[in-house]
Amino acid sequence: MQRTIAAVYTGQGLADPLKKVFNELLPDCRLVNIIDDSLIYDVVQAGEVTSRVSKRLMNYYQNAAELGADIILNTCSSVGEAVDLARPFVSIPIVKIDEEMAREAVSRYSRIGVIATLPTTLHPTMTLLRSQAAASGKSIELVDGLAKGAYDALVGGKPEEHDRIIAETAANIASSVDAIVLAQGSMARMEAALKEKTGKPVYSSPYLGVMAVKRLLETLD
Repeated sequence: MQRTIAAVYTGQGLADPLKKVFNELLPDCRLVNIIDDSLIYDVVQAGEVTSRVSKRLMNYYQNAAELGADIILNTCSSVGEAVDLARPFVSIPIVKIDEEMAREAVSRYSRIGVIATLPTTLHPTMTLLRSQAAASGKSIELVDGLAKGAYDALVGGKPEEHDRIIAETAANIASSVDAIVLAQGSMARMEAALKEKTGKPVYSSPYLGVMAVKRLLETLD
């Protein structure tokens, strides 16, 4: 029986890269994309996940269940709190794309740098790391790696400037941390380059997030 995964996006940028990961890890699954790029705009403008954003996400999760999905993959780290609110009311599992990344990083390292291009992604990722640490009874130290100006460079059509700012931010915090976490899945393409530049382990969410979906699917068989 073919399994169906519904990936819910708050922006356009991650859909194609994530499809490649699904083709590698879950080639026999049907992948359905639900994309509303007004969501991340509203989160950035408000500086938080508003009740309206949470309500729209809940509707998309319900839509995913109604179309016959077996699992929902929430692809945006900025709206993780909306997933927490929705899980008790949705009939199928919702996987956060960054949850496995946080679990892995916390299990291995105590001083973790978190790189993000927006405060609305940085803070939820740091909260997720702390909650994973608390669940495992571990104490961690987090270092803020907000790459100021990188988001504006990207939306302004300057991807090279975006990458340069992120690389500089990683270099600046490298001496203070044991590992680096990339808060946004869209930065996964920089994982190898940042590891080489900093000499530190670097974690990104897409591969680990889909691996979490794969493992969960195996329990449903």
